[in-house]
Amino acid sequence: MRLQTLFLQIKLRAGNSLYPSVAGFELWERCLDLYRDKIHWLCRMVMRSMKDSRNIYLIGPMGAGKTTVGRQIAKHLSLDFYDSDLEIESRTGVDIPMIFEYEGEDGFRKRESTMIAELIRLSPIVMATGGGAVLDKENRQFLSENGFVVYLQCPINRLLQRTAWDNHRPLLNEGSPRAKIEGLMEVRSPLYDSCADFIVNTGNLSTRLVVKQIIEVFQSSSNNH
Repeated sequence: MRLQTLFLQIKLRAGNSLYPSVAGFELWERCLDLYRDKIHWLCRMVMRSMKDSRNIYLIGPMGAGKTTVGRQIAKHLSLDFYDSDLEIESRTGVDIPMIFEYEGEDGFRKRESTMIAELIRLSPIVMATGGGAVLDKENRQFLSENGFVVYLQCPINRLLQRTAWDNHRPLLNEGSPRAKIEGLMEVRSPLYDSCADFIVNTGNLSTRLVVKQIIEVFQSSSNNH
């Protein structure tokens, strides 16, 4: 039950004596609605300052540039770089499409979760995750609690351009790529947003500028910590 509804019920039972309190509460709720995004951002900043941010974890859809950006960040900060998908391929000796073919998406997600749980024990590092890593609640928790999480946003049209000739994306091999990406983003966008400490749109920015923005915010966060 919403508090506003509860307050109104109390007012009706108690008469006009509670009206000022109810009016004040309703005004406060309207203020919260107006500034909800800013309050959400401030809460993120506070939580980020309370955790160990030596690691940088990149999340976002396929084609957003996580591996490219991650390598450049690691180079600039002299950190080790890991790509969870590439680590899985290295350990198994086969590529991601083959894992999907023989084990299905569920089998791949189990391997992905195991790999992320292993990689977050390393510090300090830069890690690029797979586009679907955030589907698992435990993955989101691991990432949020152990590092600085950056969500690389990207418009769907740009994602389509970047993945058009890439046969290494098993989820895009059937049906309409646009419809598939739109469906994936509808589910995943709120999950990316929920665990991100910083969001940057890679659609129209050069890799250099994206890397620069991320490093500036990361170092500012680390200094405040």
